[in-house]
Amino acid sequence: MLGRMAEARTLAVDIGGIGIKMLVLGPDGTRLTEHSRVSTPSPSTPQVVLERLRDEAVKHAPYDRIAIGFPGVVLHGVVKNAPNLGTEQWAGHDLQRSVEAALECPTLVINDADLQGYGVIAGQGAEMVLTLGTGMGAALFTEGTLFPNLELGHHPFGDGNTYEERISDAVLKDIGAEAWSTRVIETFEQLAPIFNYDTLHLGGGNVRHLTLPLPQGIRVFDNAEGLLGGLRLWERATRS
Repeated sequence: MLGRMAEARTLAVDIGGIGIKMLVLGPDGTRLTEHSRVSTPSPSTPQVVLERLRDEAVKHAPYDRIAIGFPGVVLHGVVKNAPNLGTEQWAGHDLQRSVEAALECPTLVINDADLQGYGVIAGQGAEMVLTLGTGMGAALFTEGTLFPNLELGHHPFGDGNTYEERISDAVLKDIGAEAWSTRVIETFEQLAPIFNYDTLHLGGGNVRHLTLPLPQGIRVFDNAEGLLGGLRLWERATRS
């Protein structure tokens, strides 16, 4: 069994408020399929998202196991909330079990920023991960150990708003890239003295809209790099 798992092909999936991304990774992290993206269905109920996952996963077969990053709090594979999917039907939904049943494949599900963090961290010191997309995903690691479900985007920041309400995709479209970029830099300035991270890993589709230089200690990663977290999540699970 251990030998088989060491050779396993991992389907890594990132479910976002706008798009669902996936690819298959070999045991050494090699990308065995092209990084694909399809639109997240609307309304984003569990049933229709699962159908979209199943339709897209077929195109990436074969694979031996699945790792999913989900935009909300996830405990032991069960969704507690999904603020950026716009439906209350997710609360209490066992996504891990439903995917296993639908795709007939072992599955692990965690918060999306947590999954991407596993893909990009060095495992040294304090590392923060932020993703700029529909909202703001966040993850925190210390010496490679995850503090799960941080959900920093929904914490208060300025004028009664939250981080997410200041730098979400909707705000970017409303105020434009330059003003939005200023707010993103202000976010970094707020977080740096609170978390005192050694490195901040910055990802998400809206990073490309930044018009200002990034402060020192911040590195940018792409979606495919973040999906490497699916492989590392399974590596950790099989070691424990």
